[in-house]
Amino acid sequence: MTTTRAGTAPTSSIEERVEALRALDDPGAARDQAWAWFEQLGREAHRDRSGAAARLNELFRLGVPPAGIDGRTEGIFVTPLIAPRVDAVVRAVSSAWMPWLGKRFDAAAGRGDNVLRSSARLPSKLLWPLYSMGDADGDAAAFEFETGIEPGRVDPDRQVLKIDYSAIERNPRLTIRPIRDELVEIVPGANLGKILLRSRGGGHRLIGYFALRS
Repeated sequence: MTTTRAGTAPTSSIEERVEALRALDDPGAARDQAWAWFEQLGREAHRDRSGAAARLNELFRLGVPPAGIDGRTEGIFVTPLIAPRVDAVVRAVSSAWMPWLGKRFDAAAGRGDNVLRSSARLPSKLLWPLYSMGDADGDAAAFEFETGIEPGRVDPDRQVLKIDYSAIERNPRLTIRPIRDELVEIVPGANLGKILLRSRGGGHRLIGYFALRS
């Protein structure tokens, strides 16, 4: 559904909702309502994959690069978008056990890493025998990245915060280094991210969405 204001282009219901959240006087309430919206869209993707993907894409494109994101953030895996049958398997596995907890950012250094449950250390050795995780206040720290503001790979007309794993030599080469995350702020403290996979030809394709809350 769209509405048209005098002298303006039509406004979608998603854009209207984002504007309403940004107009709230309580930043904490805006953040939590946006977070609940991310979770809702993830659930919708179970029964309406293409519709939820379109809504998530529109929402992402309304975002801006996060302003001053720093320190530890809480994360959720919103939905995979690899292929319908693969998505169903990924959702089942992640519903049963999700080791990823979020990300940590060092804004001054333009770097960061991922925070995982400490129980992920043993399974990680089966997947990446030569890779060692660090410590994150009792949890595990892994898969470092570099950050910076630049145009999106699949949204070149939008500025995003890139989360680039390819430049970190110690990251697993075949599974982690081809990943590029891109993050935008919907409202302060509530950020929506795209998970992109780099192809051999250098292009990127969308394989899922995640969210971070600070």
